[in-house]
Order: sequence, then structure tokens, then C-alpha cells
Amino acid sequence: MMSSLRDRYSHSDRASQRRTLKSAISCVGQGLHSGQDVALKLLPAPCGSGIVFRRTDLGVSIPALFDRVNDTRLCTVIGAGAARVGTIEHLMAAVAACGIDDLLVEVNAAELPILDGSASPFLFLLESAGTVEQVGDRVTLEVLRTVRTEHNGAFAELRPHNPGGSGFELSLAIEFSATAIGAQAYSLHLTAESFAQEIAAARTFTLAGEIEALRKAGLAKGGSLANAVVVDGDKVLNPEGLRWADEFVRHKLLDVVGDLALAGAPISGRFVGSRTGHALNNQLLRALFADAENYRFVATGLAGVLQLSAA
Repeated sequence: MMSSLRDRYSHSDRASQRRTLKSAISCVGQGLHSGQDVALKLLPAPCGSGIVFRRTDLGVSIPALFDRVNDTRLCTVIGAGAARVGTIEHLMAAVAACGIDDLLVEVNAAELPILDGSASPFLFLLESAGTVEQVGDRVTLEVLRTVRTEHNGAFAELRPHNPGGSGFELSLAIEFSATAIGAQAYSLHLTAESFAQEIAAARTFTLAGEIEALRKAGLAKGGSLANAVVVDGDKVLNPEGLRWADEFVRHKLLDVVGDLALAGAPISGRFVGSRTGHALNNQLLRALFADAENYRFVATGLAGVLQLSAA
């Protein structure tokens, strides 16, 4: 798979053309929170359209943007009222890692299928469909000033690059009282290859003591050991064990990549966080865009680099 990923998705941080899928591809699965069967289809999209989710059962389209997020309990949800789509972060992370700018995501339910609880199945779908360049300049979001959000000791920051830096660099630390998790940290320079090798297969996780409360709240109805790591104190209840000893922080970093992909353009800068989650990740983007001095959009085309207005 890795050689195929490299062949199909290899592109530098200065890739100039926008990308979409070569062909449509689909799958079916179960929603993590609803427990309902879900049909998902990924389709090529016109240049400049961005990532758009379409509820085929409602005939409603929702752009995958940070200001469309209205719920961050255990997953990221975009849209409002009945016209919403949740658990989008794993797909969004795979899309961002593969450098896809324009994509139509059709789904017939209020959340995406959870599949195995990681981004690997979505990465497989994207790799199978392949990508193609479009006639249009790729736009990058460059971080110009440090922006920070924090809550109860947790924090998330976006920072400008260090001298000589490029692309998107991420560093995250987590800490849980469950001894099977404890304190973990991980850093990544985001590329299609590093994503596939290091974090794509990291699964979502939960604590055994929280499952009953989640289900009473109408959540995690489709959760099982087939799509989540379950921790009970110092034990991992999944018979196959962990994919990495630090799978937990890798998955949280995967979530960060997916949540920050809602910026609407690839980020050029650095992310640093501690114990962050979906809510803080979204607040970080809102804080970044709250002041035009924090960022600039840059289009890289055949004529070179062009700074665009932040307006």
C-alpha cells in the first residue's frame, strides 16, 4: 500500500495545482453513535468547490468549514438541526493528508460510518480512487502569529514556522488517569506517507466505565471492540491488543489533523497541544480567523507565489 500511496499522492509542500478524486468510490458501515447503517460515497468535485458533505436523504449540502461546526461531544459535527453530519474527523484527516482540495461526500445519515475506528479505511478508499490535478491554483493557509486556546489546563496553539520550516508540523501530549493510557506524546510532519505509516490506523478509544453513561445519553450505540479500543484501568479489553503502545496519542493527533482540516485550506505552520479535544480544536480555528493579522492565504501557481486577501 505504501508504494501505491507514494505514487498516487506524492506531492511537495509547494504543490501548485488543486486536486480531486479520479473516480467515485463508496462503502457502507455503521454509525458509531446512532448504530444505524450508513452509505457513504466519495466523488470528484469541480475545481474550487472545496470539501462538501451532501445529505442525500435530505437533499442538503454542508461545506466542511470550521464555522459550520455546531457540536463537538465525542466527535465533530457540521450543519444544524436535522441537516447535520457527524464523526467527520477521520475522513477529513485522510483527505487533508492526501492533499485533496475538492471533494463531494455523499452520505444518507447524520454521521459517517465508523468502520474500524481509525482513518485507514478512508485512506484505502482515497488510495483506490486515486487523485487528479485540476486547472486551478492550490491555496495554503499560512499562520503568521501564534494563536492559543485553553480550558481547564488543556491548550491548543497554532504557531508560525520556525526558520526553514515548511508544511504542517504537529506535536501533541495527552494524559489520562487510566494506567493503560497514562501520559503520552507524539510529533508528526504531515505528509501522505507519514500519515499512512504513523497515525492513520490509530483507533478511537473509550473508558469502560463511561460506556453505560454514553448509551444512556443516546451515544455510542454502534460502538464495539471492532471499532474502538476499550480501556479498563490498566487493561485493554480488545483481544488483539493495541496497534502501537502509544496508539491513544496517535489517535488524538489524527483527530487534530481532521478537525483542523476544517480551515478550508492546507495549513502551513505548527500545531502544539496538550490534552486537546474536538471543542478546543474548533475554538483554535475560530480564534485564528478572528483576526486577519493571524494568517494569510497564499496561492502557489505557475507564475509563482501570490498572497491573497484575507477578506
